[in-house]
Amino acid sequence: MNREEFRQIAANGVWKQNTSIVQILGLCPLLAVTTNLVNGAMLSLATIIVMAMSGIAIASLRNLIPHEIRIPVFILIVAALVTVVDLLFNANLHELYLVLGIFIPLIVTNCIVLARVEAFAAKNPPLQSLSDGIFMGVGMLWTLSLLGGLRELIGRGTLFSGIDMVFPGLHPLQLLPADYPGFLIAMLPPGAFILLGCLIAWKNWIEARALARRQRHFPEPLAAGN
Repeated sequence: MNREEFRQIAANGVWKQNTSIVQILGLCPLLAVTTNLVNGAMLSLATIIVMAMSGIAIASLRNLIPHEIRIPVFILIVAALVTVVDLLFNANLHELYLVLGIFIPLIVTNCIVLARVEAFAAKNPPLQSLSDGIFMGVGMLWTLSLLGGLRELIGRGTLFSGIDMVFPGLHPLQLLPADYPGFLIAMLPPGAFILLGCLIAWKNWIEARALARRQRHFPEPLAAGN
């Protein structure tokens, strides 16, 4: 894999084909878990591990898996990896494991994971598939972290609520006054939908501005005959 190919995979995963604000996949964990930054980030990290390992495993075995049964085999591989991650969270981050609940096992059915192993890992070498899994997960990580952070800040006035479940001894940041009453809708599903829509609009606005700048600096050549 050359540098240009690596850059393209990274750009696609983090921005151009971002699973949350471009492909709009995995809305169930996206909207349910992002009540704070820590929950969104930790579920994303679990998903990154599963996507990276499943990508390299399926890419390595793709020529040995009959085409007719590829989906059940993919699901079996993903399920085995999710089980490992689930047990690791239960053993090492038990309090957070209880908070995330069913959403760690549900990574098995997350359409982000299955879509990438089917669309990319099943057709590309292991190294590229590993990179694709990692960067698709990184795209999910920053999106869920940003969405969770915004919901937590608007809804409670804090950031990093629950950080003590990951790093004992640390405490959340109180960014707004202690008597801040909170904005309840930000913590409820309608708030998640509204803020997700704002993130999508923000990304589209950035791309529209970038396109306009390119057109100003590099105008298209006049049509023949003009």
